[in-house]
Parts: sequence; C-alpha cells; structure tokens
Amino acid sequence: MKRIPLLLSALALALTATAGFAAEGSRDAARLAKYEAHAGAPVKNIPYRTPVGWEVVDDDHILLTMRPKEVYLLRLSGLCIQNDRGAAAIAITSQAGRISAGFDRVKTGDEPSSCRVEEIRPIDTVALKAAEAAK
Repeated sequence: MKRIPLLLSALALALTATAGFAAEGSRDAARLAKYEAHAGAPVKNIPYRTPVGWEVVDDDHILLTMRPKEVYLLRLSGLCIQNDRGAAAIAITSQAGRISAGFDRVKTGDEPSSCRVEEIRPIDTVALKAAEAAK
C-alpha cells in the first residue's frame, strides 16, 4: 500500500520536470527567433578578439559578443552547450586570428568535449535594440 503514494509522488515529480523542460524549450525558441530576426547572412569567418561576453541561446546556439556593437550568433554541433549550460567561461579555437565556420570549436566550462562552429551570423545590434525598446 505504501508503494502507491511513492509511485504517485515520483510521477508528479517527473511531470513537473517535464513541464519545466518544455517551458525552457519554449523560452529558448523565442530567444532564438528574436536573434535570427536580426541576424545577417552566414559568413565563413570572423576576426577573433577576446570576447567581452557570451550567452547561451539554446542547446545549439550561443551569442558571442566581441565588442558592444560586434555580436555574432554561432550555431554549434555537439553536446557542449546541452551538457554545461551554466558554464562561466568558454574557449574558442581560432586560426590566424579568425574563427571559421565548419572548422573551429567551442568548449564550455569543465566539459571535456567541444562543439564545432557550424555557422556564424552577424547580429544587427542597432535593429535588435530598437526592436527590444519598441516592446
């Protein structure tokens, strides 16, 4: 008889966790749509400068800020973001002072694996800020 309440508690916990993941996925999709709306066409590479910031957009994208008006949406392959969304720092490979799509890699936190940069798109920061201010 004691198994039924325990089973119900486990089921309730699983449903709560699933709802949390669904809400996070919905927020991620909205954030990605916002950045994609203000992203230019993909570029092959960008100059590497020490980033001033970065943020996770979803499990496959990060927003990389090189300078206040120089921001890029990077699409990554692999599990580095999925496994370590709370990482305080990232490491990015570069060759000859450039980050190249299809070649360079991103590593987050203590995660041993890295993700390949699949696509790089510049963000129109002026249009993005104007859209955010209009809301």
